[in-house]
Amino acid sequence: MEASCLELALEGERLCKVGDFKGGAAFFEAAVELGTEDLKTLSAIYSQLGNAYFYLKEYAKALEYHRHDLTLARTIGDRIGEGKASGNLGNTLKVLGRYDEAVMFCQRHLDISREQGDKVGEARALYNIGNVLHAKGKQQVWGCTQDPGDLSPDVRDTLQRATQFYEMNLSLVKELGDKAAQGRAFGNLGNTHYLLGNFVEAIKFHRERLSIAKEFGDKAAERRAYSNLGNALIFLGQFHTATEYYRKTLQLSHQLKDQVMEAQACYSLGNTYTLLQEYDRAIDYHLKHLLIAQELSDRVGEGRACWSLGNAYVSLGNHRQALHYSRKHLEISREIGDRNGELTARMNVEQLMAALGMTEGDLSSCGSEFEAQGARPKFNKRSSTGNVDLWKYTSEKVTQPCLCPACLICLQQAGSPLPIMSVTEILGNAMEIKIGRDPSDEDCFFDLLSKFQSSRMDDQRCNLNEQQKWEKRQAATAPLSQDPCSLISSPQTEEFFDLIASSQSRRLDDQRASVGNLPGLRITQNNLGHLRGEADPQEPSDDFFNMLIKCQSSRIDDQRCSPPDPGPRAPTVPDEDFFSLIQRVQAKRMDEQRVFLPSDEDQ
Repeated sequence: MEASCLELALEGERLCKVGDFKGGAAFFEAAVELGTEDLKTLSAIYSQLGNAYFYLKEYAKALEYHRHDLTLARTIGDRIGEGKASGNLGNTLKVLGRYDEAVMFCQRHLDISREQGDKVGEARALYNIGNVLHAKGKQQVWGCTQDPGDLSPDVRDTLQRATQFYEMNLSLVKELGDKAAQGRAFGNLGNTHYLLGNFVEAIKFHRERLSIAKEFGDKAAERRAYSNLGNALIFLGQFHTATEYYRKTLQLSHQLKDQVMEAQACYSLGNTYTLLQEYDRAIDYHLKHLLIAQELSDRVGEGRACWSLGNAYVSLGNHRQALHYSRKHLEISREIGDRNGELTARMNVEQLMAALGMTEGDLSSCGSEFEAQGARPKFNKRSSTGNVDLWKYTSEKVTQPCLCPACLICLQQAGSPLPIMSVTEILGNAMEIKIGRDPSDEDCFFDLLSKFQSSRMDDQRCNLNEQQKWEKRQAATAPLSQDPCSLISSPQTEEFFDLIASSQSRRLDDQRASVGNLPGLRITQNNLGHLRGEADPQEPSDDFFNMLIKCQSSRIDDQRCSPPDPGPRAPTVPDEDFFSLIQRVQAKRMDEQRVFLPSDEDQ
């Protein structure tokens, strides 16, 4: 029996190592179902099962088993195991966006690792805290309209704290000689400095990351380093060098058969060549991006590609092709509910139609002509017609239309037929009934109504048992001259308060961590001495209670309304759509060159 449980756990571990997390989780669940009295084995099963569910993105189950692991580790006094379980909980909470709780658990892991002299655990804890802070800062930056590095004080403080923990992690892994961990630290330092607007520092760290990735033959890490280098170089105005890194990103993405990253590289190359005013090459890459977005059913990405193609054709003076893609952009924006994109596309279509002297009736034949030409429509080199001013567009994130419940009700009512009897008819019938009714009947009616309404309140009351009902009737028939103080101190009242106290105590007991409730634990005489029961209590430290208070306070935040959904994400468009930031930076440069006319007072 014992060997069978261990064999199931070992098979689950083997499957997880080869990437079959679903199969591994099934074997671990079977091992838990069978049970074991070996506390160390059960703790390892909990940890591995939590990690398997983490990779399967079943985060609720991952939290459940990591909490079981933490409870068991604290019960048997395994400080190293307690630290590892705390770290696993922190990583899971980070993915769920509960950053403050995640930092507390990761800090617990760091404190225990330093207490036990566990350098490897300390390095992991430092890295995990940096990751949580970086993710929190990135989420706060996401969707904001600030320029790179133009951050609010709290966001900047969060990201700077992340760099501090990454630097401590880098120093420690260098001491331990862990080259792979150094590469991860370099990459994350580069990403954090990029968000802070320190592009020179970001490039330095990403080049270190690239060197280690090549040393280990890690093609995926090498691709990420090339892409990150290109992003940072864009903000330094080194567009030609950025295109070299983006082309290497595209090449590696093709080798890795990663279509999503391949499309993102094409998107970046198309926009970079637009900045270089090499519009023919920009169109080539935007068409490749469009093709992959269509294959992946990424409608948001298709809209971005059509929008970019329309503007590139405008720059070439080919307004008919630009009109075709602007119309496609308008169609997709309407479909996905992108209000800003729809307004921009409609403005572009109107300006192009005016430039071409076209009307609404000419659009159908124009569309069929372009469809017949295939994915890459033919175009003349540079038309003599002046460029239409279509560069007044925004690159804001796609937003979903907001319909409040009241609006939905109104829509539903608008589509449903009205009742046959009108309100006037109903009121008229009621008046006729009231006029023809005897006054005594009216009083009876209101008496009956009050009884029915009072019964609705009774339906929501908590029914006590028959004995308590009898006691209430006895108290109701007591003489009116009885002293109120005697009612308060009566035996029935004391029993009632005892009932409340026992109910509240049971609610508290339901929230206690019980070793006997741990799944898969078979308590025997062999492991009973290792379980800290009532005879050998362990008082938690003050730090534990402080952490508990902070976690409890975060429960209030869980009930707050989340911010509105920014809309559907485009997998073929990079998360850091820095070209919108570039446009704002270029616009500011234009504003700085404007001449302000003197006022009347100055004259």
